[in-house]
Amino acid sequence: MTDRCSGSRPDGQPAERPGKGPGERPGTRTGAGPDSRPGDRLGRLQLSLWLVTRAALLLCVLAVLPFPGPDVTADVSVIYRDWYATLRGGAFPHSDVTWQYPPGAALAILAPALLPFLDYAHAFFALILLGDAAVLALLRYAGGRPGRSARGAWVWTCGVPLLGPTAYARYDLMVTAVAVAALLAGARRPRVLGALAGLGALLKVWPVLLLTGLPRGRATRRAWGAAAATGAALTLFFFMTMPGALAFLTFQRDRGTEVESLGALVFHLARHLGWEGQVLLNYGSVEFLGPYVPLVSTLALALAVAALGWLVLWRLRAREFDASTPCDAAFSGLLLFTTTSRVISPQYLLWLVGVGAVCLSLRSSRMTLPVWLVLAATGVTVLEFPIWFARVVASDGVGVLLLVVRNGLLVGAAAVACTRLWRSAVRPAPAPRVRPSHDERLLSP
Repeated sequence: MTDRCSGSRPDGQPAERPGKGPGERPGTRTGAGPDSRPGDRLGRLQLSLWLVTRAALLLCVLAVLPFPGPDVTADVSVIYRDWYATLRGGAFPHSDVTWQYPPGAALAILAPALLPFLDYAHAFFALILLGDAAVLALLRYAGGRPGRSARGAWVWTCGVPLLGPTAYARYDLMVTAVAVAALLAGARRPRVLGALAGLGALLKVWPVLLLTGLPRGRATRRAWGAAAATGAALTLFFFMTMPGALAFLTFQRDRGTEVESLGALVFHLARHLGWEGQVLLNYGSVEFLGPYVPLVSTLALALAVAALGWLVLWRLRAREFDASTPCDAAFSGLLLFTTTSRVISPQYLLWLVGVGAVCLSLRSSRMTLPVWLVLAATGVTVLEFPIWFARVVASDGVGVLLLVVRNGLLVGAAAVACTRLWRSAVRPAPAPRVRPSHDERLLSP
């Protein structure tokens, strides 16, 4: 009989430990399965890849490492810094037509004040890096929970550097970080999801789509209520304290068709057929101006309204919601409004990468193929801007081909995502059961 206190047998030899084979060394961890070491190695590889790629992005935006194409950091070092000075003076830059953002954007522009020991641009890049790291940490944590996957963290790690230095030279990564945090909090904390979605909507409107796929019930009403309360409170605060809080509405209304948008392909091709129009810097972006441009811009708005109508119809018809439906719906809606926009700026791909990463952090998500298409589109985007943006502006063969491929990938991703979302949540009503007649019951076996 074994002595349980001393751990030895009556003959004085040490007792055998359960789970030890004849070839195992003393002190080997018995709880470590064969899959734990590859998982640890992949985690270290992921962190190493993140560090290397983010160091490269920082070196690019700091002009230490050259990157082909125009300087993408002018928005931060010139435009954002000028807005910063105006906002610190207690007013929105309502006389600047390039200010086309909701009032919450002031929080992002003023954020570098948190690092007063750095100049504005360096402080901005440092905060973007922190936001990038926070998203990775959230996705890695979420990927380790039951029913979750590490794929989401890999999508973020690889997707952001595909966009090149533009990813760090716009405040869109901050907005994406808020959206990722909202979606990951949604399953357990609907009010947090709503509050973050409301904050995100005041930063750049599109995070309101995070609320479209929530299942019916009390939790969803809480999320929508928190979003409405947060948005209303912040809007009222800015409206009461800073002049020009709603000036962005007019500037957005007057925008034309930007050269990278889906509708712009019409004019890229028309220029080779004698179309008499121009490409000019207008309302802060490079746009087409000339005959038929207002018509194409109106058609783009009509497509956006149609996309909204499809989302509303899906919401009314949806009957089956699972853990991935809110994320899948947000991703599908975001694809719809990105592809129908009059402006498809490169940084818009960051939104899709972030929300797509949350989708793939769930094993039940149906968005694997659309997310892969978005990653491919992101890689093409860095070629059309900034590397060969001059070719895009000139509408030459290479520039037009890049736009056709990039926008085609986004349209394909939207079509696949919406189809899968509809099939997963919308089920036909079951046919009513008809009781068999007396003769049918007699003839049945």
